Amino acid sequence: MGRRIYGGSAVIHIFLFFFVLIFSAASALSKNPNPSSGSGQINSNSVLVALLDSRYTELAELVEKALLLQTLEDAVGRHNITIFAPRNEALERDLDPEFKRFLLEPGNLKSLQTLLMFHIIPNRVGSDQWPPEESGRVKHHTLGNDQVHLSNGEGKKMVDLAEIIRPDDLTRPDGLIHGIERLLIPRSVQEDFNRRRSLQSITAILPEGAPEVDPRTNRLKKPAAPVPAGSPPALPIQSAMAPGPSLAPAPAPGPGGKQHHFDGEAQVKDFIHTLLHYGGYNEMADILVNLTSLATEMGRLVSEGYVLTVLAPNDEAMAKLTTDQLSEPGAPEQIVYYHIIPEYQTEESMYNSVRRFGKVKFDTLRFPHKVAAKEADGSVKFGDGERSAYLFDPDIYTDGRISVQGIDGVLFPQEEEIVESVKKPVKKVVQPRRGKLLEVTCSLLGAFGKDTYLSKCR
Repeated sequence: MGRRIYGGSAVIHIFLFFFVLIFSAASALSKNPNPSSGSGQINSNSVLVALLDSRYTELAELVEKALLLQTLEDAVGRHNITIFAPRNEALERDLDPEFKRFLLEPGNLKSLQTLLMFHIIPNRVGSDQWPPEESGRVKHHTLGNDQVHLSNGEGKKMVDLAEIIRPDDLTRPDGLIHGIERLLIPRSVQEDFNRRRSLQSITAILPEGAPEVDPRTNRLKKPAAPVPAGSPPALPIQSAMAPGPSLAPAPAPGPGGKQHHFDGEAQVKDFIHTLLHYGGYNEMADILVNLTSLATEMGRLVSEGYVLTVLAPNDEAMAKLTTDQLSEPGAPEQIVYYHIIPEYQTEESMYNSVRRFGKVKFDTLRFPHKVAAKEADGSVKFGDGERSAYLFDPDIYTDGRISVQGIDGVLFPQEEEIVESVKKPVKKVVQPRRGKLLEVTCSLLGAFGKDTYLSKCR
């Protein structure tokens, strides 16, 4: 009878044990009703599924290639997200092929991930939550710990420099997607691309030709002292420039020359692409590439070791140029020459100069004219009077050889500007005074006659 009681108590203990397990599992499920958020799984109504099945196929393909699906699933599980999706044309035809090739290289996976997370905000921002026009630009942090600025002006909703063309295009409970006209490129990714291009352009100096024999001694000539890489050229930049816009560009040594340490053409192409990606400087890029051959000449100068600072007027300023100002032969070249300084200047260096010395004059490639700069309203102001411009977009492109600074006006040299370095000495011609001897003789005779008359009266 004791054994039966013992056996019954064992069954009761087992039953109680399973009851406790079931109760604990039920309580755990009640505390976490959405177990998919912790495991990274998403449902069919998620904004990520909507992105993969939407019209933004190019962006969805880049997200898969960047291995970001798991990261985005975790982000959706924690909070709502807002995705700024560029249209397919912005990634297919408008994007620089070299830049796209750079993003898709296996070694640049981090740059691709940073660029894509720059398009995602870890909170929900609908079109009705956009900042009003009077509040200015409002910054938001992205998934990549960068910042984007939302603004509203002239009836257009903007995120940085991209216009929202499809507000609230796809809305889901865990986020929404806005369609934008162009790709957003964070500064860090652009600098990585520029740095990679610059590093690839630096090559070793190859030996040139066979050793020379001195015919007098029948011995080998001593080789010239090696020129350190990156050393400044011996001649001034005016000597290396083309003779004029109406003539053919001056020939420059080809690759492998003694001074050819940099691929200037690639660097000039790089900064022109940066102008196009930055936005608002298409006219300046068009003049450099299509209307003139200045891009080629700048590439040759940089290849020879010269450094340049370009004061680039924005499109709004270039639109104010009249037909008369551009119709004269060589006028576009002369305008651009006046905006190129043969020094490497950044926004910080120019501002420090005008703060310390007041008014500073920089040499330009439009020799002998100089462009004046001074401090005004906490920035750098170039020129005087109506033909002045402010430093508007600082450090658009800086790679150590070429610096591009955006300005809000087109500069022209002063018409009454006098340059002391080109003053010609004026030879004075002294006109002889005619009849000087006759005048002296008459005065002597007059005095003699007067004395004679006085002696006779006595």
